Amino acid sequence: QVQLVESGGGLVQAGGSLRLSCAASEGFFNAMAWYRQALGKERELVASIANSGATNYADSVRGRFTLSKDDAKNTVYLHMSSLKPEDTAVYYCNTNRIIAPGITYHGDYWGQGTQVTVSS
Repeated sequence: QVQLVESGGGLVQAGGSLRLSCAASEGFFNAMAWYRQALGKERELVASIANSGATNYADSVRGRFTLSKDDAKNTVYLHMSSLKPEDTAVYYCNTNRIIAPGITYHGDYWGQGTQVTVSS
């Protein structure tokens, strides 16, 4: 079963940086989004990239987080800098279309989540 695989979370001090990665277990995707969910809070949209490549960011992360794609690796990255304790959350990648050889998967695909903890 096709799935999204994330990596890159961890513990970092305030002001530090981390890079999260998201890739499909097979194939690739174009449009996708990163969400995060802090303990006791609802899941919120952090950043997204459209099929056109246009990106959008939540106000709380704009200027600090950046999305990038490596088409050769079929991977999307979330570069996070100037991290704050309030960025602490589990981060999830999400897409609704994965294109693999001979088949296109449509659905609501989520990564397993990766913990980001920012200490003050």
